[in-house]
Amino acid sequence: MTATERRRAAAGRVRVAEDAVERLRDGLARVGVKLPSLRIDPVSCAGNEPSPLVDLGCCNLDTAQRLSEVLEENAADHDR
Repeated sequence: MTATERRRAAAGRVRVAEDAVERLRDGLARVGVKLPSLRIDPVSCAGNEPSPLVDLGCCNLDTAQRLSEVLEENAADHDR
């Protein structure tokens, strides 16, 4: 693989991670949850061949409780 191909592949991985973050942000917003620190981890994107990680970040207690409620509701819906 040439250097140009490696750069393109790396850029593609970062784009996929950016899309995942946006989809997650949108999905959480639809159920009333906002993770203010949701982002791509910048350290995981460093180097010649990045492996982007999604950083869910910190949230306050109210957000953690709301997220738990949504997950529990979703699990209950799937159990029916």
